[in-house]
Amino acid sequence: MLKQLFQLGNLALLFWVATINPAAALELRVAIKDGVRQVNVASSTQAMVRDGNGTVLGEVPEMDALAVQVKGGKIALDRWRSGQLWIEPTKGGYVWIGDRWYRGRTQLVPNQKGIIAVNYVDLEQYLYSVLGGEMNGDWPQEALKAQAVAARSYALYKRETAGNRVYDLGSSTTWQVYRGLETESEGTQLAVDATANQVLTYNGKIILAVFHSSSGGHTENVEDIWTDALPYLRGVPDYDRGTPEYQWTKSFSGSELSRLLGVGNITSMELERTTTYGRVITVQVASDRGMHRLSGSKIAQALGLKSTRFTVNPTSTGFQITGYGFGHGVGLSQWGAYNLAQMGINYQQILSHYYQGTQLVKFTE
Repeated sequence: MLKQLFQLGNLALLFWVATINPAAALELRVAIKDGVRQVNVASSTQAMVRDGNGTVLGEVPEMDALAVQVKGGKIALDRWRSGQLWIEPTKGGYVWIGDRWYRGRTQLVPNQKGIIAVNYVDLEQYLYSVLGGEMNGDWPQEALKAQAVAARSYALYKRETAGNRVYDLGSSTTWQVYRGLETESEGTQLAVDATANQVLTYNGKIILAVFHSSSGGHTENVEDIWTDALPYLRGVPDYDRGTPEYQWTKSFSGSELSRLLGVGNITSMELERTTTYGRVITVQVASDRGMHRLSGSKIAQALGLKSTRFTVNPTSTGFQITGYGFGHGVGLSQWGAYNLAQMGINYQQILSHYYQGTQLVKFTE
């Protein structure tokens, strides 16, 4: 089954991605699985199996899927048992972790919940995938280049501030979306290569280059959304008008809204506090149980809203919510970058707009 999936689904992709020769960069440690009871691993080419000391324990044939478990506190893979195991493809092969192919190599270590499967991958090659996970690889190159610099800066910032002894980053939306070869394309590779090793700095330090899909007309000052004020994450006019996420509506019956918010039968909802640019901080909700103050983020989560930038209006059957944007609204707006690139604005200008006062520099380890 695994061999068929590889041959039918990825063979053509691997043929052309293998010809790419990216600039040398540091190796990131990305957790693909964390605390799982079992994970399947494989290699597209023959792979060496090593223990934590680097000693070769044996070889894994190409395209041979093996289940990894924890037994007696050690990683168990086929006939091998060790405190940690490495799978290192030969001849530029790829590793299979869980349900996808990745570049680089795999480290397997136990923790209290099970197994951590970590992909050791070149930073630039990691970004080939991240760009496709966060943007469409067919988007204008200047937008993709802006995303490449932001994603590279974000990864390196998190590596220094949030990494641990086992891995630097995770692979979910909590970090950056990383799905291995699945989300690579010619467009993402061109953008990463064109901006190789470029990062954004402020006062000589790599910035927290957060980004989101669309702000709905204006991005936010970071301290109004999270906690610490950062001089480069200031609210600026967005250029996302006319894009798919710019404006949206959702309607709820009175009973449905009451059930989802869990505060009794709702009779009215009034915005109490908003940020300077219209994101909801708190809402006053009246119901048969009294008055309730709910945060905008709690309401957005409970109702499945795309952002906290919304208004509420009563209807004959319940309430209609009109919202703007998708995501937290801080930093780079991806749809704004798309529109700016369509207007002929280059990636350096896009980045300087969304990250105020920053410098674009070459990163060196």
